[in-house]
Amino acid sequence: MPGPRLLCGGDWLDLAQPLVMGVLNVTPDSFSDGGRHADAGAAIARGLELAAEGAAILDIGGESTRPGAAPVPVDEELRRVIPVVRGLARESRVLLSVDTSQPEVMRAAVNAGARLINDVRALQRPGALAAAAASGAAVCLMHMQGDPQTMQRNPEYADLVTEVKAMLDARVQACVAAGIGRERLCLDPGFGFGKQLAHNLELLRRLPEIAGLGLPLLVGLSRKSMLQALTGRGVGERLAGSVALAVIAVLQGAHIVRAHDVAATLDAVRVAAAVRDGRA
Repeated sequence: MPGPRLLCGGDWLDLAQPLVMGVLNVTPDSFSDGGRHADAGAAIARGLELAAEGAAILDIGGESTRPGAAPVPVDEELRRVIPVVRGLARESRVLLSVDTSQPEVMRAAVNAGARLINDVRALQRPGALAAAAASGAAVCLMHMQGDPQTMQRNPEYADLVTEVKAMLDARVQACVAAGIGRERLCLDPGFGFGKQLAHNLELLRRLPEIAGLGLPLLVGLSRKSMLQALTGRGVGERLAGSVALAVIAVLQGAHIVRAHDVAATLDAVRVAAAVRDGRA
């Protein structure tokens, strides 16, 4: 039987070994690198750098989803994202992901060359399921309690992992009913999205239970505020903590690690996977 893999726009992405997804924010207000790559030319150049560092996937986002972030009009999100997707599709063979919840952006990005839709709202906006189904792209479904404006005010769970699994499983069923096969789906438990520090740590410890849903796992832990709480480090000083979280996630079964610092993360997850799998 084949190992874990994901069908992305007609091509299989092999997940037998963990991959790194490079973060490419084309926004003025993202928590870590907002404004740094807001110009399309700068964003394309940064994407090529991340690919050269070993990113298997580039995740291009035009709307910040940090806690408290304001929504972005669809036209503005399209203006930010589509030239970058088009330029990177022209200049690189790296797999392109679009980080969006808007059906219009999904359609335009896939037409421009994206083959993965990474949606923090798990295709719950009107029209998103149909747009993703028709696109042929792979889809990452993420768990979030609330929305970016409210999610960190006071998130509470009676049973964290049970509730995360139930929501993700319900979205998987909705996708399958809409014509998106399971081979096109991966799951993100949503670290930091409607979760306090204790929730994030529990979710990381119990990640194999999320893997029990039988789909590849994508995790995003890079530079997150949980590292501020654990280490006292500011956003620009969280490389060591981010790498540590990536290693733990791989040992717990993650297949794709979303990261700002690709080269260091890739080295770390390769070592972690060798230990996990008993390879010399």
